[in-house]
Amino acid sequence: MNEFIMTAMEIIGTIAFSISGALVGASYGLDIFGVVFLGVITSVGGGMLRDVIIGNIPPLIFSNTYIFVLAAITAIIVFIVAYINRHHFQTLREKIEKINNVFDAIGLSAFTVTGTEISCAAGFSDKILLVILMGMTTGVGGGIFRDVLVSKTPYVLKKHIYALASIIGSVIYYCIRIATEEKAIGTVFAILTVFIIRMLATKYRWKLPKINLEKQKSI
Repeated sequence: MNEFIMTAMEIIGTIAFSISGALVGASYGLDIFGVVFLGVITSVGGGMLRDVIIGNIPPLIFSNTYIFVLAAITAIIVFIVAYINRHHFQTLREKIEKINNVFDAIGLSAFTVTGTEISCAAGFSDKILLVILMGMTTGVGGGIFRDVLVSKTPYVLKKHIYALASIIGSVIYYCIRIATEEKAIGTVFAILTVFIIRMLATKYRWKLPKINLEKQKSI
């Protein structure tokens, strides 16, 4: 049952992040290779980085090739849909951004849980800081690669409550897993928490404090 839950989370996260990455690629006018590449790297980038840090060499993606194939197929479908509707794509930009935000939140939620669980299963359950950081890395790593590849400041560094939501979700999953060993309950609570925080942060524009240099220049 627990293995099924983790596999389901991996599939959900892969599809969600591939859609997110492919939509960004399409909005930047990349060709089909670029869109697929961005969709795949958004899906697997965080997990690869996590595996390198915790010593899973080669990264699990090279054993679970179905994840790579699933990400690529999802991105191709996004490209085809975007290409068919290319004349309306730019006019629907705001709506596409909202859709992308939902899929990004789903991917963040699912991968935060899988990253935390994989780190625990690798024998690091007694190292809470490492486990939580790996949960966050799995959740946000692919998005950072995506944004860097299209020359954007990574979303995680400036937009709403993002990495913090992943950290909170990872802490919740870790605490429930250690205290009760109920992975299913931990998964549900963690995913709902991360997703709700992301949606509320987007709706109400919650942001962490920052120095607004533009306002200072205008004074």
